[in-house]
Formats: sequence, C-alpha cells, structure tokens
Amino acid sequence: MKELGDFCGSEQAKFTSQPVSERIRCLKKIISKRKVNAIIGKGNPGRRKCSKCPAPMMVWFTIALGIFGDDSYRQVFKSLHRFAKNATPTRSALTLARTKLGIPVLAEVYRSVVKCLCDETTRGAFYHGLRLVAVDGFVLDLPDSEANCRAFGKPKNGSSLGAFPQVRIVALCEVGSHVFFEFLAKPIRYGEVTLAKHVYRSLPADSLLTFDIGFFATKLVKIVLERKSHFLGRSKVSRILKPIETLRDGSYLAKIYDTDYERIHDRNGTTIRVIEYTLDDPQRVGHNEVHRLVTSMLDPLEHPATVLIELYHERWEEEIAIDEIKIRARTAATLRSQSPAGVIQEVYGLLTAHFVVRKTMFEAASQATGAPRRISFTGALKILRVRLPEAPRIDRGIKQWRENLIAEISEEVLPERRNRINPRVIKKTQSKWPKAQPEHRKRPKLEKKFPDAVKLLI
Repeated sequence: MKELGDFCGSEQAKFTSQPVSERIRCLKKIISKRKVNAIIGKGNPGRRKCSKCPAPMMVWFTIALGIFGDDSYRQVFKSLHRFAKNATPTRSALTLARTKLGIPVLAEVYRSVVKCLCDETTRGAFYHGLRLVAVDGFVLDLPDSEANCRAFGKPKNGSSLGAFPQVRIVALCEVGSHVFFEFLAKPIRYGEVTLAKHVYRSLPADSLLTFDIGFFATKLVKIVLERKSHFLGRSKVSRILKPIETLRDGSYLAKIYDTDYERIHDRNGTTIRVIEYTLDDPQRVGHNEVHRLVTSMLDPLEHPATVLIELYHERWEEEIAIDEIKIRARTAATLRSQSPAGVIQEVYGLLTAHFVVRKTMFEAASQATGAPRRISFTGALKILRVRLPEAPRIDRGIKQWRENLIAEISEEVLPERRNRINPRVIKKTQSKWPKAQPEHRKRPKLEKKFPDAVKLLI
C-alpha cells in the first residue's frame, strides 16, 4: 500500500481545504452519502483518510465501474470529478484504494440499498396479489490471472478447459422492475441448485417464483413453500410424475419426493399440479413437442392452465435483465479485477450499478405512466453517462438536474415487443486459429527492440 500512502500523503496539504467534488453525488437520492459513511464507519472506524481516494468516493467509483463499463479507471474517475490540475490518481493508486476498501463495505451497500421496487399498481409486476419473481444463473468471464484461475476455475468439457476463469452467479430478479435483489457468486464448479438453496432464503413472502428446468428440485420447492410463496416452472418430460387426480382443464395433480425410496413407498410427498401442452404452430421452436409446467397453484378455476402457460414466459424478463448486465452495460470480454477479492467486489458494484439505472428508470416510468419494462435500458444508461458529467457544482441545482434526467429518460419508451421467437443456435463459428496453450501465456519480456531483430535475407 506504499504507493497509495505516498500518493495521499504528498497531496494532503494541497487538497484538505478543497472538498472532493463528486458528480455522482447527484444520485444521492438512490444511495445516500450518510448511509455510505455509516457503513464505512461501522466497518472500520479507524480507517486512514485519503484526500484523493477517500473510502466514500471509492464506493461510488466501484459502482461507477458498472455504469461506465467500457472506460478505463482514470476515465471513470474523471467522469465523477471536475477537472483539477494533477488531481487524477494513477491507475495503480485507484486499484490499491479499491483493495483497501475491501468486499464487506460494497456488500453492505448492496444489501441496504437494493430492494424490490414494485407495488400492486405496477404493470406486469403482480399476479393475484403475488409478486412475480424469477430465478436464473449466469456466468461472467474473468481476467486470466493465476489467482482467478485458482479461486474460480475454468469451465471444462470432455477434452479441454475454457479460455477464461468464470464466476457463477445465481440471482433472484423482480420481474416487474428487472432488479436483482438477491444473488450469490461462487466458483464455476458450484452448481446452480446448490447456490439456489441459499438464494431462496431471501425470497419475499407472497411471491410467485418462476424457474427453468434446471431449478426443479424437491428441496428447492419445499423452501419456496416454507417462504409462504408459490412457484411456476418447467419440468423434464422424462421425470416420473404419476397422476393422482385429473382436473377439469386437463392438468393433473401429482406428488414429488426427496428420494426414489420415498416415491416408491409414497412417503413425505409434496402435491403439485402438472400442466402439459404442445404448440400448434410450425413456425415456432417446440412445434408438436410436449412441454410440461409444474406449479403449487392447484385450483384450476382460480388459476386456469392457459393463463399459467402464458404467465410462465414472464420468466424471460430475467434473461433480458442478465443481458443488460452482460452485454448492454459492458462490452469488455472479461471483468477488470485480477484478484478473487476484487472480482467479488466488482460483482457487488456491477449489480448495485444496475440497480441505480433501474431505479432511475422506475421513477421515469412512473412519470410516463407506463410499465418500467417499457423504458429502454440502453437509452437510460447512455443518457445517464452523458448527463452525469453535467451535474451541477452546488446542491441547489441538483433537484432540477435530476428532474430533467428523469424527464429525458421517460421519453425512451420501447415499442410493443414483436411476436417472435429465436432458435437456440450459435451465430458465430469457432475461430480458425489454434487455441491458446499454457506456454503461450506469461511469455518472457522481449530483450531486443524490433529494428534490432530485423535481419535482411541476401
């Protein structure tokens, strides 16, 4: 930490009388400065202060890395500050300041700030008084450092390892607002069901959880029911679900068990409802195939099968939210952090940044009297990137600046979604170039300059 200490100490006298100008403080309505200071003080009350890289500033800096996803460290810092001569820290100083901040502060900021936003008046957010929630998993590529490889591992198939180490994330998403209000990040070797067991403990009561095939496990279903919530998800057609009662709409009741022994002896079963259907449209993927849904909503009169079949596809809203994080907010191939601790800290910052954008969009949708999902995430993010450097220097103008920001984002209304479906195929073939091997990494530094290495053939 010597470089950070020298950097802070040498400039301390110059900047103690000049407060740090944080443009991003204009978003204090979402994450208040008082709350951030309280979290930092609670975690380390004796923390040494730095004039250029104070801890509160580094909290916002880490979050801003998710907003300005394509910019360098120094450029992100400049986006948060007005110009002052010799006031921009070096990249290494910012990296050391991030390391000094640690994971717990960002984790506590995420837990205290990121919440479900919708109420029953929000369009597309509730069904019969149940909050629509989706669960899914995704992976993020990490820099190919030795530390990341040891901590997180690389994906593997039968023949080789993947190109980059990866972190696996399983998250709960509020369907109506696309907010990831709970998640767990672990090395790639952990399965989604293992992570989901912990994430489900934060499922709000009176929710309707939607999930894909991989999350249909008896132990997960029981956790949902313990949370006084309902579920609606897909099941493999090959799974044994013996009908015990056929309902009037063609669906039927069945039981699921923890083990095959309990199923054979009909012990400790959990009753669920099974809906099987097919698609009568040759243009659609899945035409004439059997599709199976399972749910805890057993009454066919209150919850008709056709309504639940259509409702299940609300789960795709989390797929769109994942796309917002992986593709829209950042185009880099990997995250930035070379160390495992930095990776987890960056994930907290990235998901908090996503919430900042989504919260702003939620307020804009309320002003436009529309659904939050009808506001363009890409449009809102680009507006925020442009307008944030225009933030006023004094608090008096922040209110007007924010009102203008919300008004501008409220105009980014998406058209109605087209009636379409995409086949699950890849668009890009594998590269013709040979795959990188261990000997291609960590190559020694070149001793000769290029002109010295040139030898003419005579």
